[in-house]
Amino acid sequence: MSNHHRQPTATKLAPVAVVAVPFPAQGHLNQMLQLSSLISSYGLPVYYAGSALHNRQAQVRINALHDVVAKIHFHDFPTPSFLSPPPNPNSTDKFPTQLLPAAEATLDLRRPFAAYLREMAGKFARVVVVHDAWMSFVVQDVAQIHNAESYEFVCISAFSSVSFISGFLGLPFPVPHPKELPPFQDWMSDAANKFSFLQSEPSNLRSGTIYNTSRLIEAPYLETLERAEVNKSRPIWAIGPVLPTSSSPNQKCLEWLDKQDPKSVIYVSFGTTVSLSDQQINELAHGLARSRVKFLWVLRDADKGDVFDGDVRRAELPEGFGERDGMVVREWAPQPQILAHPSVGGFMSHCGWNSCIESMTAGVAIAAWPMHSDQPRNAALIADVLKTGIVVREWKDRLKVVKASRIENVVRILMASEEGDQIRKTAEELGATMRRATETGGASRIELDSFIAHITR
Repeated sequence: MSNHHRQPTATKLAPVAVVAVPFPAQGHLNQMLQLSSLISSYGLPVYYAGSALHNRQAQVRINALHDVVAKIHFHDFPTPSFLSPPPNPNSTDKFPTQLLPAAEATLDLRRPFAAYLREMAGKFARVVVVHDAWMSFVVQDVAQIHNAESYEFVCISAFSSVSFISGFLGLPFPVPHPKELPPFQDWMSDAANKFSFLQSEPSNLRSGTIYNTSRLIEAPYLETLERAEVNKSRPIWAIGPVLPTSSSPNQKCLEWLDKQDPKSVIYVSFGTTVSLSDQQINELAHGLARSRVKFLWVLRDADKGDVFDGDVRRAELPEGFGERDGMVVREWAPQPQILAHPSVGGFMSHCGWNSCIESMTAGVAIAAWPMHSDQPRNAALIADVLKTGIVVREWKDRLKVVKASRIENVVRILMASEEGDQIRKTAEELGATMRRATETGGASRIELDSFIAHITR
């Protein structure tokens, strides 16, 4: 019998696969999922590789059209074990230390990730790893694989990045800025700084960096990053806003907004990492009620490392609060759709970068109330540089409870004053600019096309 069937045939490898590696906190999981959807729209296979638990979290909280996300392949690593303590609403330091055990557990993914990467490298001519800046440690073995390369995805603003790098190196902020910036030391807890430091050496293995921002708003800061010695002339692509292709989940809050007047509602939400004390919630409730402005308030406790892990504090509101003047939402809310709703005229926000980008793109002005990490820098960018918001309280007063009178005053200025009208008009103009950036021929779309051309070269 002829044995010609047994001749080894040279298998032709499929061309390019993209492996997306998110950091396990909601703001990061979300941005990486939106970026994965964008890359996948170019016809490239995208593998979203994370622990089973956090992949599930990303999917449960999808803001995008499900058929877009259906094209993404989710690769689940076994979830490393970690503690999942509840957040402490009474801590004066609002850094989400409850998420640190989940962050530190990612370090255990280095070996399974390296094995997975070797497997992918045997199937594709080129494997392109796009990883969160805080997952550099996990993906560092990419350097050992001849047909793999990695790109960092930065989930904060270029303004914050410049500030972070200059603070880290002890240099002054290199670009003119109208006001003094909050000191670099206040950014994060010591444990978070230690975790961040673990990423810095492996970060040097990247072949380039992607930012969820646009040159139309952050050109001077992006140029500073490109020239920075630490960048070693690697390419930087600013492809933002990276946002979901809108879906309209049939949710009560959107139905409620449909009944309100145009631009009459202030949306209030402090993201997934902040828990307010009962005292602060009480002041906020009274301030909103006294402002006589309609509100939609998403009042949820901060995430734990494991968001599926049962008990969550349900904060009390003052007796009889909210039925007349607005709506309080206790579950997960579709923020991009809320901000894009014609009834929403302002956003009281912690200024996480997801929220900033979503708000800017919708053309909605911000009442900036930063809590930790890059948020005070984002607040400065919004209020002092772009002029699309006002500050609820100065960073130096962050340990104090913000009184109802101050909250009432800020809401009225933003929603019902000449000063507020000007800020809102500026925000609307910025929104139009941001939306144009991602259309065909727009500044950010050109950069995304350039990134795709680079990785498929």
